[in-house]
Amino acid sequence: MVTLWGSKQNGEQGEDDSSPNPPGSSDGEHSRPNTRSRHQGDPDERTRLLPPPPGHGGYLSPDDPAVTPYNLWSVRALRHLTVIFTIITFLWWVLLFISIFASPPSMNSRGSGYFDISYALLTIGNLLVALIFFSIPSTPMSVLGMVVGVMLLINMILILAVSRLRAEEGWVGTASVIWAALMSLYCVLTNKTVRWGKKEEEERLTGREETRRSLREWCAVLTASVIMVVLVAVTVLLTATLILRARDATLAPPGERYFVDGDKYQVHVACVGDRRYDDQGEAIPTVLVEGGEEPTEGSGLEDFIYNARVNGTIARYCYWDRPGLAFSENAPSPHSAGMSIDAISEALAIAGEDGPWILVSAGIGGIYSRIFSSRHVRDVQGIFLIDTLHEDFLHRVGSPTRGFFLWAWGMISPLGLDRIPAAVFKGRTREDRVYGPSSYQSGKYLKAKLQENLVAESFTKSEIMSARRIQPPDTPLVVVSSGVMMKKDKEWEKKQEDLTKITDNLLAYDVVSGAPHEVWRTLKGREVLEQRLGELFNPKKSNTTVKTAWKLKPRQD
Repeated sequence: MVTLWGSKQNGEQGEDDSSPNPPGSSDGEHSRPNTRSRHQGDPDERTRLLPPPPGHGGYLSPDDPAVTPYNLWSVRALRHLTVIFTIITFLWWVLLFISIFASPPSMNSRGSGYFDISYALLTIGNLLVALIFFSIPSTPMSVLGMVVGVMLLINMILILAVSRLRAEEGWVGTASVIWAALMSLYCVLTNKTVRWGKKEEEERLTGREETRRSLREWCAVLTASVIMVVLVAVTVLLTATLILRARDATLAPPGERYFVDGDKYQVHVACVGDRRYDDQGEAIPTVLVEGGEEPTEGSGLEDFIYNARVNGTIARYCYWDRPGLAFSENAPSPHSAGMSIDAISEALAIAGEDGPWILVSAGIGGIYSRIFSSRHVRDVQGIFLIDTLHEDFLHRVGSPTRGFFLWAWGMISPLGLDRIPAAVFKGRTREDRVYGPSSYQSGKYLKAKLQENLVAESFTKSEIMSARRIQPPDTPLVVVSSGVMMKKDKEWEKKQEDLTKITDNLLAYDVVSGAPHEVWRTLKGREVLEQRLGELFNPKKSNTTVKTAWKLKPRQD
């Protein structure tokens, strides 16, 4: 144990204080010889920290463990406060993480919720760095911490200033980014306070500020700097992705968004064409389009329906975006196909759209359309399935491997590792990111697909099985399947044939040779689809062949 003010450890008395070595002398320990201690025996925790008596020139060695900023109550209080903040942030992160799978009351994020988790993780990283390297403050930590804080303040301003971002993030996301910014600035303040405390204690107990650093301290400073550089890079990526989201928010939807499920979130619905009535005054059916794995607008399905209307095959159609896709917001978790149908039913009622309906769906959209049909048996006058998913394949949608991939991809989606390069180097537009080829990269889309995955074999499977039992047997039905999918998967072929039996009124069953899963992407596929759609829409034309005039639907600016 080092004795008081540099006295010898063997118990001998120190030299007379008339000839002390001044601080900073050539002595290796930068210490002065000490006079006889006024305290008998070995120094204790209290006496070794007492300031030298008046006129005394003895100091502790800079390497003495007693020379520490923890001697100051303010430094100790900051450390305890940092521990408390870290625990609070971790508990907040756990709550946000759980909300991805099961949303607590009033905590649903109308956006993906992944940004909230990212801000919480960034805050935890900042606080852990501050804790681990608490007693070894450095200038790089202060500078890099300030950069993180400034970037997070920019994030906060963006979220508060852009109404669409503010709505999607809600109070949860806003609170997360504000807390992240405050904690980053708090860590900078803590670092500066500890540096001040370290200097104060060194001057008080050794007579000078220590400028040396041991190898361990240099390694600690290097490690802390590297971690802070990573945190800066993460914050820059978060900011760039948020800027893209702000840019995408300026793209107005072609229809309207309607609040559903107790105003918890909004879904987008668009209708094209005017209502028409026949000679008896009965409303002519409206085609209700249900997209497949991709948003209806971006997959080309809506383009096909648009051309069918231009060609006079149908009179009017409506389409919508399921929660989390394109212009619609994310729903609370868990969320099943039946819950989506409740949402579109409510939105259509608010919009004043009451049918009658002819349901057109593709891919997994067939599951949703069939549930809709079973819940609106009096309003549905026909079902058109385009290579749709059979309920026996829901295990593929709900596979654990797929779910883990969606979750992991969603967790890193706020970094924009694919969206930012696509925007910078490939010139991806707002349309591409909202509902086009790049829409699958968004956190909203990934969360929607994860929700779909989590309940595919439970809630959704139960809902579609009930729908099959409820479905009226006299509902007109048309099934068109992909020849490519038939050749690739014999089980798919068997299940497509089984779909022709969901009602007893099958009008047509076609397998389009050479057509992919999205049958409308080939000319032959479009011709078959439009002919069958015309027959379903107007049975009197069932023997006519429709020649399609394919045009691109004009896009919004």
